[in-house]
Amino acid sequence: MVEIGDLVEIEGEKVGTQPRSGLVVAVTGSLLRVRWSSGEESTFVPAAGALRVVGHST
Repeated sequence: MVEIGDLVEIEGEKVGTQPRSGLVVAVTGSLLRVRWSSGEESTFVPAAGALRVVGHST
């Protein structure tokens, strides 16, 4: 289960692109609000296996 403060990574949309990483800033049901390392934020429902928790911010 993803929690606020988790550091997450998703695979790139196209073959050969780098994964995106970010910080989970809100969780509402299955919706996640993520602040990406680029500074952008987005709200989405990740597909099964598309999101990886790689750490937790303190």
